[in-house]
Amino acid sequence: MTESVQTTHEVEIDNSNRSTTPRSDTFLDYISSHWADRPEVIPSPWPVAPFAAQRREALARQFAGERLVIHAGAMKQRSNDTFYQFRAHSAFAHLTGWGAESEPGSILVLDPTADGHEATLYFRERAGRDSDEFFANPEIGEFWIGARPSLAQVAGALGIRTAPIADFVSSEGDRVIGRGAVGGEDAGSASAEDAELSRAASELRLVKDEFELAEMQAAVDSTAKGFAEVLAALPQASAHPRGERIVEGVFNQRARLDGNTVGYETIAASGPHACTLHWIRNDGPVRAGDLLLLDAGVELDSLYTADITRTVPVSGVFSEVQRRVYDAVLEAADAARAIVRPGIRFGDVHDAAMAVIEHRTREWGLLPEDDGTAYHRRYMVHGTSHHLGLDVHDCAQARREMYLDGVLAPGMVFTIEPGLYFQPDDLTVPEEFRGIGVRIEDDIVVTADGCVNLSAGIPRTADDVEAWIRAAQA
Repeated sequence: MTESVQTTHEVEIDNSNRSTTPRSDTFLDYISSHWADRPEVIPSPWPVAPFAAQRREALARQFAGERLVIHAGAMKQRSNDTFYQFRAHSAFAHLTGWGAESEPGSILVLDPTADGHEATLYFRERAGRDSDEFFANPEIGEFWIGARPSLAQVAGALGIRTAPIADFVSSEGDRVIGRGAVGGEDAGSASAEDAELSRAASELRLVKDEFELAEMQAAVDSTAKGFAEVLAALPQASAHPRGERIVEGVFNQRARLDGNTVGYETIAASGPHACTLHWIRNDGPVRAGDLLLLDAGVELDSLYTADITRTVPVSGVFSEVQRRVYDAVLEAADAARAIVRPGIRFGDVHDAAMAVIEHRTREWGLLPEDDGTAYHRRYMVHGTSHHLGLDVHDCAQARREMYLDGVLAPGMVFTIEPGLYFQPDDLTVPEEFRGIGVRIEDDIVVTADGCVNLSAGIPRTADDVEAWIRAAQA
């Protein structure tokens, strides 16, 4: 076993050119004294604790006799000495139940025992008020970043043994998730990402437990509120030259009010920007007569995220061509959802949606003569579905035979999101289609005999969308 230098940031911070706090013994005595007592309250176990314990046990069974090390990760540098808001590695959050409150640099270790594994959560405990870190360390000092949890408090909340980060030692034999969380020259092989362990942890999330399904529904419900608030703000967005940023800001406010943040960068794509699949610049106008494609999701404090898309007419009413395109996308979404049940292949969901997309685009005369080429994919190049959970594209390290070619099982959560995108300069389509982009995305959970649309409460048909806009702006 070799010691490893732990860090909470991915780069060393140089504060040499910043003013410093006095460090004389007289000042230290003064600032460390005359504080009111702060009793330590040990919380009862959080609802997620027993579920996280079951997940750890399930993963450990696959690696009998081996030491598993799962890093939360370090804070990522934004520029110079500023960092992005910390967000723990999804495998760490899943196996500990520690979400938005988790501490940078934390490490979950599953040590092998005679009858399984013993879990220990290592992290850097709060600095006492008798230390200079309390007031002088901008990385961990409570004067700078606020109160931090104690080892006992985290142990109580998560139902897991905790220990100071200084007690953690790495080994050449460790199987590791979260490369880059260990600093120092000895990081080397001890911090190398273990592909097999990462795959197993990813596949463990393919089927959601009861706690996860409740969180997914809550994330969707919060996202629905954000969408309604965006519709109410459409007049304000239309009045601003960068109206897409009004849309983005309104939704992101809901995400911060109800949860941790957004689950991914909000796509607020108006007019021809809707034809750019990952339009996140969001700096364009929101004009009457255009469609607004809003792809957004609230990430809760548990770190579970929704992923919803609705396409709405800015003026409140679809044009004839817009409605024709919209109805075709809705038909594709409904066809895909209709086949979802345990036992089918995950990829069949995509095939069902694409069959409708091909039929409608051929019916409209947009495709060359049928020679077996998937010409319709010009207008929808992305997939129809992806798993969803702690990551917006969850379970990404899973094997193909478990994911794309996998068989659906109750508890799986994924999106169904067909679309049609007619680029403004696409000469293969009539001019009236150019610049129209439509996507409809819902979050689906597989049940014992079919599926449930978690986002069914968010209007989907063209008529319901128009009524939704009227109600939001009444």
